[in-house]
Amino acid sequence: RVQLVESGGGSVQTGGSLRLSCAASGDRISRLYAAWFRQAQGKERERVAIIYPSGGTTFYSDSVKGRFAIALDSAKNTVYLQMDDLKAEDTAMYYCASTPSLRDYLAGRFSDWGQGTQVTVSS
Repeated sequence: RVQLVESGGGSVQTGGSLRLSCAASGDRISRLYAAWFRQAQGKERERVAIIYPSGGTTFYSDSVKGRFAIALDSAKNTVYLQMDDLKAEDTAMYYCASTPSLRDYLAGRFSDWGQGTQVTVSS
């Protein structure tokens, strides 16, 4: 199993930026499909970004496209989520998740999850 530990959350004003980190252990992050999800209070979990093994391909939800960027650092075995131009609706708990399986990724199944980091955006 892969252990994932998120960090970098906090409180920021509208229009500000944060960078979330997801440090992996137990496997090389460059071998995994790694994603960032978020869940706001009272809402369903939403996948906001995903990066394919080795970082060559990324996808974003429409709600964050153009504002968020996912990247991986193989040397640090870490996936990042750079969040710019933050809005109040970005307030949520953010989770990192991964799977080594293309089939599981396509089915929306992620085998390993972090504990989450809270992001709060206020005006």
